[in-house]
Amino acid sequence: MSAAVYTGRFAGRTAIVTGGASGLGKCSAERIIKEGGQVSLWDLNADALAGAAAEIGAQHFVALDVSDPDAVAAAAAEANKMLGKIDILIASAGITGATVPVHEFPIDSWKRVVDINLNGVFYCSRAVVPFMLENGYGRIVNVASVAGKEGNPNASAYSASKAGVIGFTKSLGKELAGKGVIANSLTPATFESPILEQLPASQVDYMRSKIPMGRLGEVEESAAMVCFMASEECSFTTASTFDTSGGRTTY
Repeated sequence: MSAAVYTGRFAGRTAIVTGGASGLGKCSAERIIKEGGQVSLWDLNADALAGAAAEIGAQHFVALDVSDPDAVAAAAAEANKMLGKIDILIASAGITGATVPVHEFPIDSWKRVVDINLNGVFYCSRAVVPFMLENGYGRIVNVASVAGKEGNPNASAYSASKAGVIGFTKSLGKELAGKGVIANSLTPATFESPILEQLPASQVDYMRSKIPMGRLGEVEESAAMVCFMASEECSFTTASTFDTSGGRTTY
């Protein structure tokens, strides 16, 4: 699908986007740039990151693992220096982990999922929030999942990590309320994205079957919501979740 472009919506604004080499991160970053903003892309995949940055016209990019707090802190400082400030943080980096029952779940996979999906979100906010507070303005969008609300069988680490993102964002948003910095999370149902390559077809079919609209989402649909959440228009909702689930979620 093609998305409308709101010319100038992000004029003068700067953003960090994690998981920016593909999927929702890349799509959101591209839209911010088209609407006048400057972007620092972060991703673990250095080759894909460089290609994505060149393709969408990102002003800055850093190859890093968001589960490394020192690397995140260094990248945040570098992005602030290169862009002049940090107005927006979109934490989109994530992995699925194993697709097996809890009693068979590999411990290493559990730890890795939580380290990237939850700890990485914490490290990014911890590093970026001080720059936002200094300027009295910020928009933080943490990408969670419908799995964090409902839980998907055979995806316990992913579901638990995304539930953690929702809870973390509620706490963060309340801390920052009244300081010009707004923090919300997004809870999409499954949408077409490279992350689906980490899952067996049976798991994707199960997740599709739970969506009343009867289809997977398109990345542009969630990117449209992310960009609203990242904009000045999102001014009176914080510590909350926005839903793009095709009718799946009920709260």
